[in-house]
Amino acid sequence: MQATIILFASPVFFALIAVEMIVAWRRQRHTYRLNDAINSLSLGVISQISAVFFKVLSIGIYAWVLKHFALLTLPSDAWWVWIAGLFAYDFLYYWLHRMGHHVNVLWAAHVVHHQSEDYNLTTALRQTSTGSLLGWIFYTPLAILGLPVEVFVAIALIDLLYQFWIHTQQIGKLGWFDRVFVSPSNHRVHHAVNDLYLDKNFGGILILWDRLFGTYADELDEHPVVYGTRKPLQSWNPFWANVEVYHAVAMDALRTRRWRDKLKIWFMPPGWLPEDLASKRPASPFQLHHPLYNPALSTGLLWYCLAQFIVTLNISTHFLFVEPTASSTAIIAYALWLVAGFWIVGGLLEQNKKFIFLESLRLLVTACAVVVNPVWFGTVRLPLWGQVGIIGACLVSLFVLGILVKNREDSVFNNTNRG
Repeated sequence: MQATIILFASPVFFALIAVEMIVAWRRQRHTYRLNDAINSLSLGVISQISAVFFKVLSIGIYAWVLKHFALLTLPSDAWWVWIAGLFAYDFLYYWLHRMGHHVNVLWAAHVVHHQSEDYNLTTALRQTSTGSLLGWIFYTPLAILGLPVEVFVAIALIDLLYQFWIHTQQIGKLGWFDRVFVSPSNHRVHHAVNDLYLDKNFGGILILWDRLFGTYADELDEHPVVYGTRKPLQSWNPFWANVEVYHAVAMDALRTRRWRDKLKIWFMPPGWLPEDLASKRPASPFQLHHPLYNPALSTGLLWYCLAQFIVTLNISTHFLFVEPTASSTAIIAYALWLVAGFWIVGGLLEQNKKFIFLESLRLLVTACAVVVNPVWFGTVRLPLWGQVGIIGACLVSLFVLGILVKNREDSVFNNTNRG
């Protein structure tokens, strides 16, 4: 249900993104970089793809707890159940969100949403693919209270959709609204790395939770917000974006000597180190103002990446439509192909040479697969024009990619970036 609604809401999202870009251009407040926007949107689509495989965690466990441990049987058609459910959900979201900034294993999932050093409506769609692993724990009280599954899913979607519009720099302060609800000004503070704003304003819809529990901070004109994370990602790789913190914490857990610390480090705040590691790795001062990660890329290759991203993005909508009825094998293969496409676009944006080979291989394999079997990932038989169109698009893309790579302007490709 959630994926379907988000799918139909996507045209509205992109229309609003276009409006924001126009407003930013007219105001000469350029808050968009194409490479960053592609990366954020890629992570958003991948999160929807991964959600297909995590339904058992995000919804299945909730339904099981509701069936076996519910204290009440609440009606799904009563208005007060929906209102009370939304308030309760937003309250629990506040605590999940707050713990997501204070517990390493939760931050490892949530960090994805904060990695962008820009702040615009594409940042709203920049979502984690691993949040369902532990996030379900925080919502089990709603199941124990007897909130129906369909109500839970709907209010979770309402809370999520509300948060789209607050990711903008084009809307200023809103007076009384800022004091009650989460607003663009309030949420800009939340995405800041400034000492003054760090770990503040965790609310989803209501900012009242932050005011009540002492985590509220006001946006101050004399302290402009700086966006990103204290340890910048420095990559356009969506896979690395999702595993960056898991990898770092796992490596520290392996390096530390005491077994207690190997477990403890997962539940400590980001940046915490056991004594034996802290003594060898003194903390370096954080530089608030630093150059944005923005590898130089030719205009031609940048437009190529955008074109491939748009194609893969649109094919992702087909994946979400056919997923409920397709076989597990077909869906796994389809998902891997889509994720590979976004991953390779990220590698090209990073100027990593090996992704030229991987992109060429992806195009050739796709074309050959259609020639051998015109049934698209076991979901739909392609008409002749569809087969010709896909094969032609792959061959044209290979031709264009070859021209771009030969261009001297693209000779800056290197092998130093993480793949």
